[in-house]
Amino acid sequence: MQSSNILAVELVFLLLLFFVAALGLLARKLQVPYPIVLVIGGALLGLVPGIPRVTLNPDVVFFVVLPPLLYSAAWVTPWREFSRNLVSILFLAVGLVAFTVIGVAIAAPWFFPGFDWRLGLVLGAVIAPTDAIAATSIAERIGLPKRIKDLLEGESLVNDATGLLALEFGIAIVVRGATPTFTEGAFRFLYLIVGGLAVGLLIGWVADWIERRVDDAPIEIALSILIPYVAYFTAEHIRASGVLAVVSCGLFLSRRSSRFFTPGVRLQIWAVWEALTFILNGLVFVLIGLQLPNVLEGIRGYGLANLLWYGLSFAGLVIALRIFWVFPGTKVALGIRRRFLHQQIPPASVRNILILGWAGMRGVIALAAAIALPQTLQDGSPFPQRNLIIFLAFCVILVTLVLQGLTLPLLVTKCGMAHLNTSNSEESAARRDMVQAALTYLEQNESRSLEGFEEVIADLIGHYRQRLAAATEVLDQRETDHSPHHHARMDHLLRELLRIERQTAIQLRDEGKINDEVLRQLEHELDLREAGPTHVSPAV
Repeated sequence: MQSSNILAVELVFLLLLFFVAALGLLARKLQVPYPIVLVIGGALLGLVPGIPRVTLNPDVVFFVVLPPLLYSAAWVTPWREFSRNLVSILFLAVGLVAFTVIGVAIAAPWFFPGFDWRLGLVLGAVIAPTDAIAATSIAERIGLPKRIKDLLEGESLVNDATGLLALEFGIAIVVRGATPTFTEGAFRFLYLIVGGLAVGLLIGWVADWIERRVDDAPIEIALSILIPYVAYFTAEHIRASGVLAVVSCGLFLSRRSSRFFTPGVRLQIWAVWEALTFILNGLVFVLIGLQLPNVLEGIRGYGLANLLWYGLSFAGLVIALRIFWVFPGTKVALGIRRRFLHQQIPPASVRNILILGWAGMRGVIALAAAIALPQTLQDGSPFPQRNLIIFLAFCVILVTLVLQGLTLPLLVTKCGMAHLNTSNSEESAARRDMVQAALTYLEQNESRSLEGFEEVIADLIGHYRQRLAAATEVLDQRETDHSPHHHARMDHLLRELLRIERQTAIQLRDEGKINDEVLRQLEHELDLREAGPTHVSPAV
């Protein structure tokens, strides 16, 4: 019996993995953000007869899926922008969440029969936080302006603490009939934040100490997967914010990683995490869609027309509350940053604020929080309107992901902001400075070079001068006869030479002159050379 259960779980997992790969490929073909295609595809698959029913376990989401995905999102979040935008992020992550919770608590009794302000508070807390997974995945795919993307990612990394605190209070009010005081709420919120940040930084400091003494890719990859779970479980064990612990740990180690990761480890660890985050993201969004039959089965006593009206009207309310908040909230946050923090930032345009307001996608955290609601109250009676809360959370996820996710590119284009990230002046300047520093070193050490290396160094100097000309796009015919166009043609030639080397190595393997182990080593060297934006000169 036990082996048959394991076989069934394995079969379901393999089917889910196949759906992720197939729907991900379809999203790539359609040029649509893959979370949207995965959710829709999962919902359609859930309605197909014979497809195994998969019930979303909230513990799996919170304790298995969430830590590595939060860690990955925090790792790629630029600390400079995060710290610079912290006031604006807090206005969204704390102010907007509180505004949404209160707004839903007030409006729910008017929208849904059987709801009072307490159930509205629970419902608002469930759907108030935006989703880090959805925000990052969709923002990257549709090319949002960097300023808005930084705010969205920062908001979605932090706002779970606010939402989960509100949910904790809402459940206490409904289940136990106890209303926490303002002092209790403030103390609990402060403890969540301080405890989570302290745990995250402590785990990050320990991990940094260990990483500096280890230089073995498999071990470091295993440690990188272990770290977010340690931070999350430790914080949750002391009833602090596991989300903030993972986020602070990821931000800290991301800044330190440039000093403790060797180039070889960095290449391997990026490849592993890229695959891991895609698989986990894909499984999450397919699972959201697959919950549709389970959600519909839990609803009793409502007609289809009423359910559609409830779902659409509630999703519209959530979207409207966000848009209503971001216009004054963004301007107040910018005013504080300019007046008190003396940050020289341009005023927020209506277009920027509108895009920010329309980009509040919800994801699996909202659905998991709804499913995790208690089944019964303290007196043993059923938790009121639990199934309807789950259904409404599902509707908000579906509408915000699909409707907003599909229309966001059009809105960005209509606002004239679709091509604002085509160039990165910082990257270009950094490339120029890096090449200039290397060229200066070569020129200063040319006279001290060992005998017999003069031609090699001269060739290197010529190569770096070509790269400098391409980086600055300034032609200096007195020093070089090569233009950026010539550099591009040279780069194409180098790629062609690498292709010929690769084909020759494969042919040697096929002819039995080298074995597969030698071929893998040669391919690895060629891959490293081809992966870089600028290849090494053939003379090197």
